[in-house]
Amino acid sequence: MATIDGRPAQYGISLKQLRELMEHRGREGVAMICEFGGIHELCKKLYTSPNEGLSGSKADEEHRRETFGSNIIPPKPPKTFLTLVWEALQDVTLIILEVAALVSLGLSFYKPADEDAPVLQEEEEHHGWIEGLAILISVIVVVIVTAFNDYSKERQFRGLQNRIEGEHKFSVIRGGEVCQISVGDILVGDIAQIKYGDLLPADGCLIQSNDLKVDESSLTGESDHVKKGPDVDPMVLSGTHVMEGSGKMIVTAVGVNSQAGIIFTLLGAAVDEQEAEIKKMKKEAKKASKQANKSLTGESDGRTPMKGSQTQAQASSQRQPVSEGTKSESDGNHVPQSSSTSAPAETGHKKEKSVLQAKLTKLAIQIGYAGSTIAVLTVIILIIQFCIKTFVIDEKPWKNTYANNLVKHLIIGVTVLVVAVPEGLPLAVTLSLAYSVKKMMKDNNLVRHLDACETMGNATAICSDKTGTLTTNRMTVVQSYICEKLCKVLPTLSDIPQHVGNLITMGISVNSAYTSNIMGGQNPGDLPIQVGNKTECSLLGFVQALGVKYQSIRDEIPEDKFTRVYTFNSVRKSMGTVIPRPNGGYRLYTKGASEIIMKKCAFIYGHEGTLEKFTRDMQERLIREVIEPMACDGLRTISVAYRDFVPGKAALNEVHIDGEPNWDDEENIMSNLTCLCVVGIEDPVRPEVPDAIRKCQRAGITVRMVTGDNINTARSIASKCGILRPNDDFLILEGKEFNRRIRDTNGDIQQHLIDKVWPKLRVLARSSPTDKYTLVKGIIDSAVSENREVVAVTGDGTNDGPALKKADVGFAMGIAGTDVAKEASDIILTDDNFSSIVKAVMWGRNVYDSIAKFLQFQLTVNVVAVIVAFIGACAVQDSPLKAVQMLWVNLIMDTLASLALATELPTPDLLLRKPYGRTKPLISRTMMKNILGQALYQLFIIFSLLFVGDLILDIESGRGQELNAGPTQHFTIIFNTFVMMTLFNEINARKIHGQRNVIEGLLTNPIFYTIWIFTMISQVLIIQYGKMAFSTKALSLDQWLWCVFFGIGTLVWGQLITSVPTRKLPKILSWGRGHPEEYTDAMNLGEERFDSIDSDKKPRAGQILWIRGLTRLQTQLRVIRAFRSTLEDLNERRSMHSLHSLRSPRTGMPLGVGHPLYNFNLLSPNYNKHQHQQQQQPPPQQQHNQSSAPLPLDISYIDEDPQQQRTLHNGRTTSVNISGSASTTQSKRVPGLSPGFSEIAHTLQQQVRSNQNETHHSNGQNETRI
Repeated sequence: MATIDGRPAQYGISLKQLRELMEHRGREGVAMICEFGGIHELCKKLYTSPNEGLSGSKADEEHRRETFGSNIIPPKPPKTFLTLVWEALQDVTLIILEVAALVSLGLSFYKPADEDAPVLQEEEEHHGWIEGLAILISVIVVVIVTAFNDYSKERQFRGLQNRIEGEHKFSVIRGGEVCQISVGDILVGDIAQIKYGDLLPADGCLIQSNDLKVDESSLTGESDHVKKGPDVDPMVLSGTHVMEGSGKMIVTAVGVNSQAGIIFTLLGAAVDEQEAEIKKMKKEAKKASKQANKSLTGESDGRTPMKGSQTQAQASSQRQPVSEGTKSESDGNHVPQSSSTSAPAETGHKKEKSVLQAKLTKLAIQIGYAGSTIAVLTVIILIIQFCIKTFVIDEKPWKNTYANNLVKHLIIGVTVLVVAVPEGLPLAVTLSLAYSVKKMMKDNNLVRHLDACETMGNATAICSDKTGTLTTNRMTVVQSYICEKLCKVLPTLSDIPQHVGNLITMGISVNSAYTSNIMGGQNPGDLPIQVGNKTECSLLGFVQALGVKYQSIRDEIPEDKFTRVYTFNSVRKSMGTVIPRPNGGYRLYTKGASEIIMKKCAFIYGHEGTLEKFTRDMQERLIREVIEPMACDGLRTISVAYRDFVPGKAALNEVHIDGEPNWDDEENIMSNLTCLCVVGIEDPVRPEVPDAIRKCQRAGITVRMVTGDNINTARSIASKCGILRPNDDFLILEGKEFNRRIRDTNGDIQQHLIDKVWPKLRVLARSSPTDKYTLVKGIIDSAVSENREVVAVTGDGTNDGPALKKADVGFAMGIAGTDVAKEASDIILTDDNFSSIVKAVMWGRNVYDSIAKFLQFQLTVNVVAVIVAFIGACAVQDSPLKAVQMLWVNLIMDTLASLALATELPTPDLLLRKPYGRTKPLISRTMMKNILGQALYQLFIIFSLLFVGDLILDIESGRGQELNAGPTQHFTIIFNTFVMMTLFNEINARKIHGQRNVIEGLLTNPIFYTIWIFTMISQVLIIQYGKMAFSTKALSLDQWLWCVFFGIGTLVWGQLITSVPTRKLPKILSWGRGHPEEYTDAMNLGEERFDSIDSDKKPRAGQILWIRGLTRLQTQLRVIRAFRSTLEDLNERRSMHSLHSLRSPRTGMPLGVGHPLYNFNLLSPNYNKHQHQQQQQPPPQQQHNQSSAPLPLDISYIDEDPQQQRTLHNGRTTSVNISGSASTTQSKRVPGLSPGFSEIAHTLQQQVRSNQNETHHSNGQNETRI
C-alpha cells in the first residue's frame, strides 16, 4: 500500500464527500459530522491532529495539494497587447481619420482620363499617396503608444493586486507550532486559528469555539450574525467575516472547491454565456436605445442577459442547498422572480467618481463639444470656399480629381477634432495616479482605491486612532497596584502574597487569547516580538517579568477545557473566561478597563493579601489616587479580577451553586468580583508623530484623536503628540457627553447640534465605533465651513468598518488591522504609522497639481491649434498646420506631456498651502491667466508668420498653394515655431501657483527632461528629413534660430504674465468652482451618450483598465452576495429603512427587497420548484402581512434609470417618474465583468459603503437589519 510521509496515501474521506459535507448548515451540519464519527474522527480521516496540526513535511503538503487542490482561485487572464491595440482603435476620431486617409490614398492612385491636365501635375502626383500613408502611420503610432500605456498600467495593476493578496496571512498550527502562512498555502487538513476580525480564507468545521459569531452576508445576504459552535452550527465558510469570538477549525475545502470558489467558477461560466447573449442582442439594443433612454422600465429586453446565469442556477441548484440555519429557504422571504429581475445596465452604471474626475469629465465633454463645432465649421468653410473659387469664379466644370480636394478638407477638419478632443486628460489622471500609487508603496501606503490617493490631497480633517497609530503599539506594564501597594517599578513574585500572585498569573495566562504570544527576538539582544493583541502581550510580559512561564499554565488548561468565554468587544470593554475548578465548581477570570471592572467588584485583597470588602468610598479613593494619576501619565489602566462558583460551603467572596449557573445571564455572572490588581500600561508616542502632526496643522489639516481609552490617558497622549496646543480653544469629550450634546430630546442625532461640537473637538475618549461613525458623518455632511470638509479616518478594528467606509479616505492598519477593517479601507498603512498619512497627503496634493499642470499645458495647445486651423482655413483656404503635423502635436501633448508632467515628484512645499476642499475650482484664475496669456503670444507669433513671415524672413510665400504643391519653407517655419513654443511652454507649465522660477527642480525629474530632449530631437529630424510625409522642407540654421528664439520667448512672456496680479482678475475666469454634486449631475448628461449597452467601447481612457476590480477577491465576494442573497421579510424589516435611505443625502439606494439586481438567487436549491409558484401568488408570509396589517406606505426604491422610480404595491412592480432630487445610485462598472454582473458588484459596494451602518446610531438598540 502506497504511503506518504509514513501514512497511507488514501485519505479516509474523498473530495466529493467533503464538498457535500460543507453544503449542510446548522443542526444538519452537526448530524453530518456525527455520521463521519465526530470532529476528531474527521481529523483522523484527514491525517491531522487537532492540537499538533499537519506535520509540515513537503511531501505531505504536495500530496494534499494534488488530492484536494490549492487555495488559489485562478484569475481571469489579462488582456493581450493585441486586444488593447484593438480597443485603442475603437476611438471614433481615429476611425474617421483612418477612413479619410484610406480614401485619400485610393484617390491619389486614381487617374481619370483628363486631357487638359498639365504634364507638371502628373510629376507631382506621384507624391500624393505620401500624406495618406503618413496619416495612417501616425494613427498606428498613436494606437500603439496608447495600447502600451494601457498594457503597462494593467501589469502594474496586477502587481498591486498580488501585493494586496500577498499581505493576507493566516494563523495555522503546523508541527505543534502556531505559524502565520500566506492564504494561498492553506491546505485541507490544516488546523486554523480563527479570531475576531478575520476574513476566512477557506471552508472548515469547528473543533472548538468561544462565543463565535460570523457575518455570512457575503454568501447569504443575511446581515444577522450567525452563532457558530461545534454543537450549534460547526460549518464556517470562506469569504465570511468573524465578528466576535475565536475558535479553532479544521480546513475541509480550499480554492475552487470552497463555497466561495464554487460560486466564482459558476460566475465565470455565467459571465461568458452572458457576454455571448449580449453580442447577439446588440442590434436590437441599438434600435431600442432611443426609446430606452426616454423611459427605461427595466422590463423591455431584460430577460436575455441573465439566461446564462439562470441556467447555471438550475444546474447548480441540486448541488448547492442554502443553509437552513440562516432562514434562507423560507418561501416567505422571496419576491416573485418576474422578467424584470435582471434589467441590463444600460443607463444604470453611472460611475462613482471622485471630485477631480467629475470636474475633468465635465471639462473634457465641454472642450469636445467646442472642438467638434469648430471642426465641422472648418470643413464647411473650406468646402464652400473651394466650390465658390473653382466653380463660380473660375467657372471650371466638375472633374473627378476634385474629390481628392474634398477628402483633404475633411482630413483637416477631422485633425482639428483630434487636436481639440483632450483624450490625454484621462491618461494624465491615470498616469499620475499610477505613478503615485507605485511610489506610495515605498512610503508604506498600499492604495486599494486609486481615487483615494487624489482625494487625500484635499483632506481637511483626520480622525486618528490612538493606539498603534500615534503610539508605537509596543505595550509594557510599567506600574502596578497590588494588595494596597503602588509600585512604580515592576514587583517581583516574592513581593506579592503567594495566593494572590498565583491568582494574578493564572488569571492573565488563561484569560487572554491563546493567539497572543511573546516570541524571542530574531537576534540575541533584540526586543521580544509581540504577536496578537498588544494589550494582552503586555500583561503576558508582566507575568514573565514576575518569573512565571505563562505557556506552562496554558498547557495545563488548553482551550477545550474552557466552560465559557466572554470575548472582548466595544460594548463590554472587558473579557472573561470561565474554567472548571479542580475540586468542583467554576472560576471566572476577567480583565478590562479599570473603571468598568471596579464597578463590578465587591471585594479586594488588602495589606498582606487579606480579603476586604470593597466599599464605594474605597473605590472612589482608588480611582482618585491610583487610576487617575496613572491615566494622567498617559498610561492605559487595566484591572484583573475573579469570582468563584462552588458547589459546597461558600466563603465570603464565593457564590454557592447547585447545578451549572446560567452563563447567558452575563450581568449576574460578572458581579461581586474580587479585585486582584490594577496595572498601568505604557504605549509610548511614536517619536516621529509630533513632527508629522505639526506638518498637518501647518498644511491646514485638523487632527482629531478618537479613542476607546480613558479621558485622562487620551488627554496626556494628545498633549504629547501636539494635537492639543496650549493656547488653542479646544474640546475634549467622552463618548457619553458627546452623545448627550448631539442628540435632541427624542434621542435623535441632529446635524445642527453636531455643528456646535465638531469644530472645536480635538479628543473623543471612551468612544464606541458608532460614535466614531457619527462624528465622521457629521463632519462630512456639515455645511459650516465654506469649502466643505474632506475627512480621512484611521481604524484597525472590525467595528471601525462603518467609519472607514463613510470617510472620504479610510486608512486601515496593515499590522494591527483586522481583515474586515482592511476590506473597508481605501489605503492600508503597511507600517501603522501616522507619519505615513502625511506622506499620503503630500502625494495626493502632488496628483492634483500634476493634473493641473497638464491641463494648463494642454488647454494652451488646444486653443492655439484649433484657432490656427480654423482661421487659416478661412483666410488662406488651407490649414497652416497639416494633418500629419497636428497628429504629431497631438502625440506630444497627449501622451508625452502627460507622462512628463504627471511624474513630477512631490516637494515639502506642498504642505505649506491650505487644502483645496471640495469646492476649489479645477482651473484657478492663475492657471487661466497663464493659458490665455500664452495663447495670445503664440497666436500673435503664428499669425504674424502666416501673413507677413515670408516678407520678414525673405522666403517664398506658402499661401494660396495648389492642392498637390510640395511643402514650403514658409509653412514649415510656422509648424516648427508652433512646436518650439509648445515645448518651451511645457517648462512654464511646471508651475501653477504663480512661482517665477520655472526651472527649479527640473533636474530632479529625469522622465521630464528625457521626454523633452527626445521630443526636440524628433522635431529636428521631422523638419530636416520629413519632406512629403510631414509636409516639411529643410530649414537653414538661420531659420532654426528664429524658431528657437520665438520658442524661448514663451519663457520671457511667462515672466510678464506672472507679474499681472491674479486678484484683480474676475472670478468668472476660474472654471470648476462649486460643489462636486453639481458636476456629478451635469456629468450624467454627458455620460449618457457613451453608456449604451456597448459600453466597453466608451472613449478608450486608460482609467477603464484601472478600474478593473482593484482587489479581485473583494469584488467577487460582493458579487456572491447578490447571487446567494435571500430576501429579508418585506414588510417588517425594510419598509421604513428603504424610505430612510432614499432620503439620506449622501447615501445610494439600499439594496434590498425589490431591487432588480437582488431578485435572482443563483444558488437557491428550490429555484425551479418555487419560481413558478412565486409568479402565481405572493409568498404566504407576505399574504399574511397584507391581510393582517396593510402597509402604511408603498416602498419606494430607485431603479436603474435615475429618472425612474419603482414602487412596490403588494409585491407587484410599477414605475413612476420622480424628480431629480432623490439620490441616485451611482455604481462603478467593472469592465472585467459584463454589465449585469459588474452592476451587482458595485451597487453592492455602494450599499455597503454608504448604507450598511446608516441605522446603527440610536445607542445600537434600534439596529435595522439590511
